[in-house]
Amino acid sequence: MKRILFFLLLLGLTTGLRAQWEERIYQPSIHSVKLFKAGDIYSYPVLQLNGADQLELHFDDMDGDIKNFYFSFILCNADWTQSSLMGFDYIQGFQSTRIGTYRNSSISETRYTHYQARFPERNSIPSRSGNYILKVFLNNDTSKTVLTKRFLVVDNKVQIGAQIRQPYNGQLFQTHQRVQAVINTANSRINILSPQDIRLRILQNYNWNTSVMVDKPTIFRGNYFEFSDDGTTFPGGIEWRWIDLRSLRLMSDRMVKIYDSVPGRVDVVVKPDVDRKGQVYFFYTDINGIYTLENTDGNNPYWQSDYAYTHFTFVPPNKQAIPGKDIYLYGEVTGYKTNDASRMEFNEEKGVYEKTLFLKQGYYNYSYVAQSGGASRNAVPENIEGNYWGAENNYMVLVYFRPFGGRADELVGFTQLNSVAGTR
Repeated sequence: MKRILFFLLLLGLTTGLRAQWEERIYQPSIHSVKLFKAGDIYSYPVLQLNGADQLELHFDDMDGDIKNFYFSFILCNADWTQSSLMGFDYIQGFQSTRIGTYRNSSISETRYTHYQARFPERNSIPSRSGNYILKVFLNNDTSKTVLTKRFLVVDNKVQIGAQIRQPYNGQLFQTHQRVQAVINTANSRINILSPQDIRLRILQNYNWNTSVMVDKPTIFRGNYFEFSDDGTTFPGGIEWRWIDLRSLRLMSDRMVKIYDSVPGRVDVVVKPDVDRKGQVYFFYTDINGIYTLENTDGNNPYWQSDYAYTHFTFVPPNKQAIPGKDIYLYGEVTGYKTNDASRMEFNEEKGVYEKTLFLKQGYYNYSYVAQSGGASRNAVPENIEGNYWGAENNYMVLVYFRPFGGRADELVGFTQLNSVAGTR
């Protein structure tokens, strides 16, 4: 019996160590978390190893008081399991840093405290390439986690060539996009012993939940690795829907009305959305599923913006509930997750799906997805908007390498490309 208990305990500890880190908000009072390259609100948080760039973190605490928040970094493997390295192996300087820039909200109906930080700074710098978790916690106690965000540190050692192609499969030709990536290690500073030493991950529109990891190249010849098969093929999707909340004084194009349901509360009703599957595709500019914190009322977007209860409505075909499936509001606004916080409720009287989100002033992209069997962390949601080969999407290609005897995956290659504009 003691041996069985010891085995179960060891198995539990091993499973815990192999748990994947994800982006998550642990405290209900925390809202509007954004992490991007300093000065570029549309960018994904990527740093060059030993480079001069910084990342910018923003979030609001709706308690409205002053708290002692700290942050630190956690190095992860390519699959976002925590590496076996200790903090001092990949952090040069202090292991935690206090967030010292904060300000109470002003000229807004909603009371909150806005916190922001820039990193890395000279007292705390990631010293290795790879996947990183930014962990924010309270009172310098790492067990009191407030939020986690993902970011990347790249040490470019390989050459990447990537382009978007139409799939050869006749069933996917008009609806999907294939990412063809070629990796050249001829002039690299890494020692490749087998084709499996290089692993590739591809993200569409910065969404890790739908990303793919390819462990084996389609073609391998010495220093030449080519990845191009069904594993690198993505549904094309369609341009994202949007709601412009940058002003709560004037109605934007997709608002039905702005009103105060009770004193001190702002409500925004979004125009009802209809099913777009089967409609003729047309292109318009979007921001590929993310949201930005902006303000066109002449105020600071971070501590002088207000919040609004934003009401979304999806009208299904024939105003009938879609049998056997739940409908979710999807995008960065809901963390690309299908859970109770993003699930829409069907109003049988009106024949529509409804969802209300508490959103800060800004510009938001979103879409609708379906999922069978209820909310699940590992399920890939079904796109019910339609898929078109010519849709505009952003892709990130990440190349990972673990040297012989290494204890963590290195991020040795990174590039971005757009299905319309090409490589960036």
